[in-house]
Amino acid sequence: MIDTRRLRTLRAVADHGTVTAAAAALHLTPSAVSQQLAALEHEVGHRLLTRDGRGVHLTAVGKIMVAHANEVLAQLERAEAEVAAYTTGAAGEVTVACFATAISAVLSPAIAALRHDAPGLRVRVHDAEGDHGLLMLLDERADLTIAVEYRGAPDAADRRLSRHPLYAEPFDLVLPRDHPLAGSATLVSLATETWIGPHPGNPVHDVITFACQQAGFTPDLVHCSDDFRAVVALVGAGAGVALVPRLALRDMALPGVVVRHTPGPERRVFAAVRRGSDAHPLLRPLLAALREVAGSLGTG
Repeated sequence: MIDTRRLRTLRAVADHGTVTAAAAALHLTPSAVSQQLAALEHEVGHRLLTRDGRGVHLTAVGKIMVAHANEVLAQLERAEAEVAAYTTGAAGEVTVACFATAISAVLSPAIAALRHDAPGLRVRVHDAEGDHGLLMLLDERADLTIAVEYRGAPDAADRRLSRHPLYAEPFDLVLPRDHPLAGSATLVSLATETWIGPHPGNPVHDVITFACQQAGFTPDLVHCSDDFRAVVALVGAGAGVALVPRLALRDMALPGVVVRHTPGPERRVFAAVRRGSDAHPLLRPLLAALREVAGSLGTG
């Protein structure tokens, strides 16, 4: 009989790429993770992982086992959701991993609405940028994540997740107010400028880089910050130009800068839960509230 705890461990190692990172995510020691993997290999009768430098890679049998782990763990999520529904599940706590702009734009208004619509539901929020929110979800440190599409993100066919599109928002050009192109800037016209943007690893960094490459150049990202207020402040100081998601500029003081709409780049935002947990009575009202708030954003 295969132990499901060992399947969770195998999937965590596959997601994180190292035993040490998986152990940290699972709150185990690396030795305990290695022991669980060795026991699983003994149960299966095949090697599941191969070492490659500091990391590990799945063998062919390992990939088969991870695919089955996704199915088994999703079925367990469904079982938990049905039991929770049977016992009404009217009260409880949901942990949400979410990036800062979406906390302000959709999660906070959804929480406010739920205080009336689902008063027994408590939401615990963790600010998680980049792919950290998805990893928290897969590691079961979060019950729901709000994340951004980016190159390398799990796609809609990923068997571990159930995704719920929320909104797409365009990016705007932000230039110093005294910039020679302040009144007529296009993405192509700023090809030789100094750029300001998020660090590599932040999905917005990927969106900006890809948009500029589509326009025929690679942006010279000299200044990096994941805080869009800091990005705008640097633009206002004349340090460079930037592409910023429109919702991040909403309600922001914009001294010394000019904002110009530009066609093309946008970031697509979605909510995700572990597959099988959609019907959980604590997640259903939260997902509904998020969709309702997202539908009223008017990001165009």
